[in-house]
Amino acid sequence: MHEVGIMQNAILMAEQQARDSGASRVHTLRLRVGDMSGVVPDALEFAFETVAKGTLVEGACLVIERVAPACWCAACGEEFVCEDLNYDCPRCGAFSTELRRGTEMQLSSIEVS
Repeated sequence: MHEVGIMQNAILMAEQQARDSGASRVHTLRLRVGDMSGVVPDALEFAFETVAKGTLVEGACLVIERVAPACWCAACGEEFVCEDLNYDCPRCGAFSTELRRGTEMQLSSIEVS
């Protein structure tokens, strides 16, 4: 379960940012997780409870924003959601080879005091 390692790294980054800003507690940790990232949000939530113990993040709220996959059509310039892994442009029917969103795994923000 690589979500434990991902969460450990996210917590380390959040703690470092909190310390750098003079804070002593993290209240909220926000992550952006792409639906095609290979990361399971439920597993992240489970790992968060365990990994956060004894850190500045313990007791914080974990907010996970899921990001739907989006493709871009080079033929007509349309960006579209790739539903059911269908990469055909709904505007012109061309096959898209560029996935623009949906693979991210980011620590997007933290709230501290």
